[in-house]
Amino acid sequence: MTQLKFLAIACLACVVLVSCSLPRSAPLEREILRDADDVATDFAVYPVTRDFLPVLATWPLVGEANLQWIAASGGSHGQLIAPGDQLDLMIWDSNDNSLLTTPGQRAVPLQNIRVAPNGTIFVPYVGDTRVAGMSPQVARERLQEELDAVVPSAQVQLMLSEGRGNSVDLVGGVAAPGSYPMPDRAFTVLSLISEGGGVRPNLENPQIRLMRGSRIYGTSINRLYSEPNLDTLLRGGDQVIVEEDRRYFLSLGAAGRQAQHPFTQDVVTALDAMAIIGGVSASRANPQGVLILREYPASALTAGSRGPREQRVVFTLDLTDSDGLFSARNFRIAPGDLVLATESPITAAGTIFRIFGAALGLGNQATNIAD
Repeated sequence: MTQLKFLAIACLACVVLVSCSLPRSAPLEREILRDADDVATDFAVYPVTRDFLPVLATWPLVGEANLQWIAASGGSHGQLIAPGDQLDLMIWDSNDNSLLTTPGQRAVPLQNIRVAPNGTIFVPYVGDTRVAGMSPQVARERLQEELDAVVPSAQVQLMLSEGRGNSVDLVGGVAAPGSYPMPDRAFTVLSLISEGGGVRPNLENPQIRLMRGSRIYGTSINRLYSEPNLDTLLRGGDQVIVEEDRRYFLSLGAAGRQAQHPFTQDVVTALDAMAIIGGVSASRANPQGVLILREYPASALTAGSRGPREQRVVFTLDLTDSDGLFSARNFRIAPGDLVLATESPITAAGTIFRIFGAALGLGNQATNIAD
Protein backbone atom coordinates (compact mmCIF):
# COMPACT_ATOMS: atom_id res chain seq x y z
CA MET A 1 0.00 0.00 0.00
CA THR A 2 2.88 2.32 0.79
CA GLN A 3 4.31 1.92 -2.73
CA LEU A 4 0.89 2.59 -4.25
CA LYS A 5 0.63 5.67 -2.11
CA PHE A 6 3.91 7.05 -3.39
CA LEU A 7 2.94 6.14 -6.94
CA ALA A 8 -0.25 8.11 -6.57
CA ILE A 9 1.69 11.08 -5.20
CA ALA A 10 4.10 10.91 -8.13
CA CYS A 11 1.27 10.80 -10.65
CA LEU A 12 -0.38 13.77 -8.95
CA ALA A 13 2.91 15.69 -9.13
CA CYS A 14 3.18 14.97 -12.86
CA VAL A 15 -0.37 16.17 -13.43
CA VAL A 16 0.49 19.39 -11.60
CA LEU A 17 3.61 19.78 -13.75
CA VAL A 18 1.66 19.27 -16.94
CA SER A 19 -0.89 21.88 -15.90
CA CYS A 20 1.84 24.32 -14.94
CA SER A 21 4.50 25.89 -17.09
CA LEU A 22 7.80 24.01 -17.00
CA PRO A 23 11.01 26.01 -16.74
CA ARG A 24 12.17 26.34 -20.37
CA SER A 25 14.50 28.52 -22.41
CA ALA A 26 11.97 28.84 -25.26
CA PRO A 27 8.19 28.86 -25.64
CA LEU A 28 6.18 26.29 -27.57
CA GLU A 29 4.76 27.36 -30.92
CA ARG A 30 1.20 26.77 -29.73
CA GLU A 31 1.79 29.12 -26.79
CA ILE A 32 2.74 31.98 -29.12
CA LEU A 33 -0.07 31.35 -31.60
CA ARG A 34 -2.85 30.23 -29.26
CA ASP A 35 -4.86 33.47 -29.68
CA ALA A 36 -4.38 33.68 -33.47
CA ASP A 37 -7.99 32.67 -34.21
CA ASP A 38 -9.47 35.02 -31.64
CA VAL A 39 -11.52 37.80 -33.22
CA ALA A 40 -10.04 40.34 -30.80
CA THR A 41 -6.41 39.34 -31.42
CA ASP A 42 -3.97 42.10 -32.40
CA PHE A 43 -1.61 40.04 -34.56
CA ALA A 44 -1.81 38.08 -37.80
CA VAL A 45 -0.12 34.78 -38.68
CA TYR A 46 1.20 33.96 -42.16
CA PRO A 47 2.93 30.68 -43.09
CA VAL A 48 5.90 31.34 -45.36
CA THR A 49 5.24 29.33 -48.52
CA ARG A 50 5.88 29.64 -52.24
CA ASP A 51 2.32 30.91 -52.78
CA PHE A 52 2.65 33.55 -50.05
CA LEU A 53 5.94 35.12 -51.22
CA PRO A 54 4.41 37.04 -54.21
CA VAL A 55 1.83 38.50 -51.84
CA LEU A 56 4.52 39.57 -49.37
CA ALA A 57 6.46 41.27 -52.19
CA THR A 58 3.62 43.80 -52.58
CA TRP A 59 3.74 44.84 -48.93
CA PRO A 60 5.70 47.90 -47.78
CA LEU A 61 9.27 47.47 -46.55
CA VAL A 62 9.93 47.74 -42.83
CA GLY A 63 12.91 49.52 -41.33
CA GLU A 64 14.59 50.03 -44.71
CA ALA A 65 16.19 53.34 -45.56
CA ASN A 66 14.84 52.84 -49.11
CA LEU A 67 17.34 55.36 -50.46
CA GLN A 68 17.81 55.81 -54.18
CA TRP A 69 21.14 55.97 -55.93
CA ILE A 70 22.42 57.79 -59.01
CA ALA A 71 23.64 55.83 -62.00
CA ALA A 72 27.06 56.69 -63.37
CA SER A 73 27.48 58.94 -66.41
CA GLY A 74 30.34 60.33 -68.46
CA GLY A 75 32.34 63.29 -67.25
CA SER A 76 35.12 65.53 -68.49
CA HIS A 77 38.66 64.51 -67.59
CA GLY A 78 39.63 68.17 -67.31
CA GLN A 79 39.19 70.70 -64.52
CA LEU A 80 36.43 73.29 -64.60
CA ILE A 81 36.56 76.56 -62.70
CA ALA A 82 33.76 77.03 -60.14
CA PRO A 83 32.68 79.90 -57.87
CA GLY A 84 34.86 79.94 -54.78
CA ASP A 85 37.96 78.72 -56.63
CA GLN A 86 41.13 80.77 -56.34
CA LEU A 87 43.12 81.92 -59.39
CA ASP A 88 46.68 83.18 -59.56
CA LEU A 89 47.50 85.26 -62.67
CA MET A 90 50.90 86.20 -63.92
CA ILE A 91 50.86 88.84 -66.69
CA TRP A 92 54.09 89.14 -68.66
CA ASP A 93 54.87 92.26 -70.68
CA SER A 94 58.28 93.27 -72.07
CA ASN A 95 57.04 96.65 -73.38
CA ASP A 96 58.81 99.54 -71.58
CA ASN A 97 55.66 101.67 -71.87
CA SER A 98 53.29 98.99 -70.55
CA LEU A 99 50.19 99.97 -68.60
CA LEU A 100 50.76 97.04 -66.26
CA THR A 101 54.47 97.03 -65.48
CA THR A 102 56.99 99.59 -64.24
CA PRO A 103 60.35 100.24 -65.97
CA GLY A 104 62.52 97.19 -65.60
CA GLN A 105 59.60 95.03 -64.50
CA ARG A 106 58.64 92.20 -66.83
CA ALA A 107 55.78 90.45 -64.96
CA VAL A 108 52.88 91.49 -62.74
CA PRO A 109 51.54 88.85 -60.28
CA LEU A 110 47.82 88.98 -59.49
CA GLN A 111 47.38 86.43 -56.70
CA ASN A 112 44.50 85.01 -54.65
CA ILE A 113 41.77 86.15 -57.01
CA ARG A 114 38.58 84.52 -55.74
CA VAL A 115 35.96 83.55 -58.32
CA ALA A 116 32.82 85.43 -57.34
CA PRO A 117 29.45 83.70 -56.78
CA ASN A 118 28.37 84.95 -60.20
CA GLY A 119 31.37 83.20 -61.77
CA THR A 120 33.46 86.28 -62.59
CA ILE A 121 36.85 87.69 -61.60
CA PHE A 122 38.10 91.28 -61.76
CA VAL A 123 41.24 92.05 -63.76
CA PRO A 124 42.65 95.61 -63.94
CA TYR A 125 42.04 97.37 -67.28
CA VAL A 126 39.76 94.50 -68.30
CA GLY A 127 37.02 94.54 -65.67
CA ASP A 128 34.78 91.66 -64.68
CA THR A 129 35.32 88.54 -66.79
CA ARG A 130 33.31 85.35 -66.52
CA VAL A 131 35.47 82.24 -66.03
CA ALA A 132 33.21 79.78 -64.16
CA GLY A 133 32.45 76.62 -66.10
CA MET A 134 35.61 76.98 -68.19
CA SER A 135 38.73 74.89 -68.04
CA PRO A 136 41.86 76.77 -66.89
CA GLN A 137 43.14 76.76 -70.48
CA VAL A 138 39.93 78.23 -71.91
CA ALA A 139 39.80 80.84 -69.14
CA ARG A 140 43.40 81.83 -69.87
CA GLU A 141 42.59 82.23 -73.55
CA ARG A 142 39.52 84.35 -72.69
CA LEU A 143 41.60 86.66 -70.46
CA GLN A 144 44.33 86.85 -73.09
CA GLU A 145 41.79 87.85 -75.72
CA GLU A 146 40.29 90.61 -73.58
CA LEU A 147 43.70 91.85 -72.45
CA ASP A 148 44.91 92.10 -76.06
CA ALA A 149 42.51 94.98 -76.59
CA VAL A 150 44.28 96.97 -73.87
CA VAL A 151 47.84 95.64 -73.74
CA PRO A 152 48.57 93.81 -77.02
CA SER A 153 52.05 92.80 -75.94
CA ALA A 154 51.00 91.12 -72.67
CA GLN A 155 50.91 87.36 -72.10
CA VAL A 156 48.73 85.73 -69.42
CA GLN A 157 49.63 82.74 -67.26
CA LEU A 158 46.88 81.20 -65.03
CA MET A 159 46.99 78.73 -62.13
CA LEU A 160 43.94 77.25 -60.37
CA SER A 161 43.48 76.31 -56.72
CA GLU A 162 40.17 74.49 -56.08
CA GLY A 163 37.77 75.98 -53.59
CA ARG A 164 34.72 74.47 -51.91
CA GLY A 165 32.86 74.45 -55.19
CA ASN A 166 35.47 72.13 -56.65
CA SER A 167 36.03 69.94 -53.57
CA VAL A 168 34.16 67.07 -51.94
CA ASP A 169 34.11 65.84 -48.34
CA LEU A 170 34.78 62.27 -47.28
CA VAL A 171 33.43 61.57 -43.80
CA GLY A 172 34.14 58.61 -41.52
CA GLY A 173 34.72 54.94 -42.25
CA VAL A 174 37.95 55.40 -44.23
CA ALA A 175 41.62 55.60 -43.39
CA ALA A 176 41.95 59.34 -44.11
CA PRO A 177 38.68 61.32 -44.02
CA GLY A 178 38.78 64.95 -45.08
CA SER A 179 38.13 67.43 -47.85
CA TYR A 180 39.48 66.47 -51.27
CA PRO A 181 39.83 68.68 -54.37
CA MET A 182 38.32 67.25 -57.53
CA PRO A 183 41.13 66.63 -60.01
CA ASP A 184 38.64 66.56 -62.89
CA ARG A 185 34.96 66.08 -63.70
CA ALA A 186 35.37 62.30 -63.95
CA PHE A 187 35.92 61.97 -60.17
CA THR A 188 33.67 59.18 -58.83
CA VAL A 189 32.62 57.88 -55.42
CA LEU A 190 35.03 54.94 -55.58
CA SER A 191 37.83 57.26 -56.72
CA LEU A 192 37.20 59.45 -53.67
CA ILE A 193 37.17 56.47 -51.31
CA SER A 194 40.44 55.32 -52.84
CA GLU A 195 41.94 58.78 -52.25
CA GLY A 196 40.86 58.42 -48.62
CA GLY A 197 42.78 55.18 -48.18
CA GLY A 198 39.88 52.80 -48.67
CA VAL A 199 37.14 51.55 -46.36
CA ARG A 200 38.23 50.47 -42.89
CA PRO A 201 38.29 46.64 -42.76
CA ASN A 202 36.45 46.41 -39.44
CA LEU A 203 33.17 47.81 -40.82
CA GLU A 204 30.32 45.31 -41.22
CA ASN A 205 28.68 45.65 -44.65
CA PRO A 206 29.82 49.28 -45.19
CA GLN A 207 27.15 51.69 -46.45
CA ILE A 208 27.66 54.74 -48.65
CA ARG A 209 25.62 57.90 -48.15
CA LEU A 210 25.93 60.71 -50.70
CA MET A 211 24.64 64.08 -49.49
CA ARG A 212 24.01 66.46 -52.37
CA GLY A 213 22.23 69.66 -51.44
CA SER A 214 19.09 68.65 -49.53
CA ARG A 215 19.01 65.11 -50.98
CA ILE A 216 20.52 61.94 -49.51
CA TYR A 217 21.33 58.95 -51.71
CA GLY A 218 22.45 55.58 -50.41
CA THR A 219 23.80 52.18 -51.35
CA SER A 220 26.44 49.73 -50.11
CA ILE A 221 30.11 49.55 -51.01
CA ASN A 222 29.66 45.91 -52.09
CA ARG A 223 27.00 46.97 -54.56
CA LEU A 224 29.31 49.61 -56.03
CA TYR A 225 32.03 46.98 -56.39
CA SER A 226 29.73 44.50 -58.13
CA GLU A 227 27.88 47.04 -60.33
CA PRO A 228 30.40 49.50 -61.84
CA ASN A 229 27.61 51.37 -63.62
CA LEU A 230 26.60 52.71 -60.19
CA ASP A 231 29.96 54.37 -59.49
CA THR A 232 28.41 57.80 -59.86
CA LEU A 233 30.24 61.04 -60.64
CA LEU A 234 30.72 63.57 -57.87
CA ARG A 235 29.91 67.26 -57.95
CA GLY A 236 31.62 70.03 -56.08
CA GLY A 237 30.24 70.37 -52.56
CA ASP A 238 29.14 66.71 -52.31
CA GLN A 239 29.60 64.90 -49.01
CA VAL A 240 30.25 61.16 -48.99
CA ILE A 241 29.74 59.31 -45.70
CA VAL A 242 31.03 55.77 -45.16
CA GLU A 243 29.45 53.99 -42.21
CA GLU A 244 28.71 50.53 -40.89
CA ASP A 245 25.33 49.00 -41.70
CA ARG A 246 23.18 49.91 -38.70
CA ARG A 247 20.46 47.34 -39.40
CA TYR A 248 20.11 44.31 -37.13
CA PHE A 249 17.78 41.47 -36.22
CA LEU A 250 17.32 39.49 -32.99
CA SER A 251 17.35 35.79 -32.20
CA LEU A 252 15.80 34.17 -29.13
CA GLY A 253 14.59 30.81 -27.90
CA ALA A 254 16.14 27.48 -28.84
CA ALA A 255 18.50 29.13 -31.32
CA GLY A 256 22.20 28.54 -31.65
CA ARG A 257 22.81 32.06 -30.33
CA GLN A 258 20.48 34.45 -28.57
CA ALA A 259 21.78 37.86 -29.53
CA GLN A 260 21.48 40.98 -31.66
CA HIS A 261 22.93 40.33 -35.12
CA PRO A 262 24.06 43.03 -37.59
CA PHE A 263 23.23 42.63 -41.26
CA THR A 264 26.27 41.11 -42.95
CA GLN A 265 25.02 41.85 -46.49
CA ASP A 266 22.46 44.01 -48.25
CA VAL A 267 19.77 41.30 -48.27
CA VAL A 268 19.54 38.78 -45.43
CA THR A 269 17.09 35.93 -46.03
CA ALA A 270 15.55 33.67 -43.41
CA LEU A 271 18.05 30.93 -44.28
CA ASP A 272 20.90 33.46 -44.03
CA ALA A 273 19.59 34.42 -40.60
CA MET A 274 19.51 30.79 -39.51
CA ALA A 275 23.14 30.42 -40.53
CA ILE A 276 24.11 33.66 -38.76
CA ILE A 277 22.50 32.59 -35.47
CA GLY A 278 24.11 29.14 -35.67
CA GLY A 279 20.93 27.25 -36.57
CA VAL A 280 18.62 25.84 -33.92
CA SER A 281 19.33 23.56 -31.00
CA ALA A 282 19.25 19.95 -32.15
CA SER A 283 18.12 18.75 -28.74
CA ARG A 284 15.49 21.40 -27.94
CA ALA A 285 14.18 23.23 -31.01
CA ASN A 286 11.13 22.55 -33.12
CA PRO A 287 12.28 22.94 -36.78
CA GLN A 288 8.63 23.16 -37.81
CA GLY A 289 8.08 26.10 -35.49
CA VAL A 290 10.59 28.83 -36.36
CA LEU A 291 8.74 32.13 -36.01
CA ILE A 292 9.66 35.59 -37.31
CA LEU A 293 7.95 38.42 -35.44
CA ARG A 294 7.67 41.76 -37.19
CA GLU A 295 5.84 45.01 -36.52
CA TYR A 296 4.61 47.11 -39.46
CA PRO A 297 3.90 50.84 -39.30
CA ALA A 298 0.28 51.97 -39.10
CA SER A 299 0.56 53.25 -42.69
CA ALA A 300 0.83 49.63 -43.89
CA LEU A 301 -2.81 49.12 -42.92
CA THR A 302 -4.10 52.08 -44.93
CA ALA A 303 -7.26 51.31 -46.87
CA GLY A 304 -6.59 50.68 -50.53
CA SER A 305 -2.96 49.67 -50.02
CA ARG A 306 -1.60 46.14 -49.90
CA GLY A 307 -0.31 45.01 -46.55
CA PRO A 308 -0.93 42.77 -43.54
CA ARG A 309 -4.21 42.55 -41.63
CA GLU A 310 -2.55 43.71 -38.41
CA GLN A 311 0.50 45.75 -37.54
CA ARG A 312 1.93 42.85 -35.53
CA VAL A 313 2.72 39.89 -37.75
CA VAL A 314 4.06 36.41 -37.07
CA PHE A 315 5.56 34.53 -40.01
CA THR A 316 5.90 30.78 -39.50
CA LEU A 317 8.65 28.70 -41.08
CA ASP A 318 8.69 24.93 -41.51
CA LEU A 319 12.28 23.86 -42.11
CA THR A 320 11.41 20.19 -42.49
CA ASP A 321 10.05 20.23 -46.06
CA SER A 322 11.35 21.45 -49.40
CA ASP A 323 8.76 24.21 -49.89
CA GLY A 324 9.53 25.64 -46.46
CA LEU A 325 13.28 25.61 -47.11
CA PHE A 326 13.05 27.14 -50.58
CA SER A 327 10.59 29.76 -49.32
CA ALA A 328 12.85 30.60 -46.39
CA ARG A 329 15.69 31.19 -48.84
CA ASN A 330 13.55 33.83 -50.60
CA PHE A 331 12.05 35.42 -47.47
CA ARG A 332 13.79 38.71 -46.65
CA ILE A 333 14.53 39.51 -43.02
CA ALA A 334 13.63 43.10 -42.12
CA PRO A 335 15.60 45.29 -39.70
CA GLY A 336 14.31 44.76 -36.18
CA ASP A 337 12.82 41.31 -36.89
CA LEU A 338 12.83 38.75 -34.09
CA VAL A 339 13.73 35.20 -35.12
CA LEU A 340 12.26 32.93 -32.47
CA ALA A 341 13.11 29.23 -32.42
CA THR A 342 10.34 27.57 -30.42
CA GLU A 343 10.90 24.52 -28.26
CA SER A 344 9.85 21.07 -29.37
CA PRO A 345 6.85 19.58 -27.50
CA ILE A 346 8.85 16.35 -27.27
CA THR A 347 11.42 18.16 -25.14
CA ALA A 348 8.74 19.22 -22.67
CA ALA A 349 7.30 15.70 -22.62
CA GLY A 350 10.76 14.26 -22.00
CA THR A 351 11.19 16.59 -19.06
CA ILE A 352 7.92 15.36 -17.57
CA PHE A 353 8.89 11.72 -18.03
CA ARG A 354 12.25 12.34 -16.39
CA ILE A 355 10.56 13.98 -13.44
CA PHE A 356 8.03 11.14 -13.31
CA GLY A 357 10.86 8.59 -13.35
CA ALA A 358 12.64 10.44 -10.59
CA ALA A 359 9.43 10.48 -8.54
CA LEU A 360 9.00 6.70 -8.98
CA GLY A 361 12.60 6.19 -7.92
CA LEU A 362 12.01 8.19 -4.78
CA GLY A 363 8.85 6.18 -4.14
CA ASN A 364 10.71 2.90 -4.42
CA GLN A 365 13.44 4.15 -2.09
CA ALA A 366 10.86 5.26 0.46
CA THR A 367 9.12 1.86 0.23
CA ASN A 368 12.38 0.01 0.76
CA ILE A 369 13.16 2.14 3.80
CA ALA A 370 9.68 1.50 5.20
CA ASP A 371 10.10 -2.24 4.70
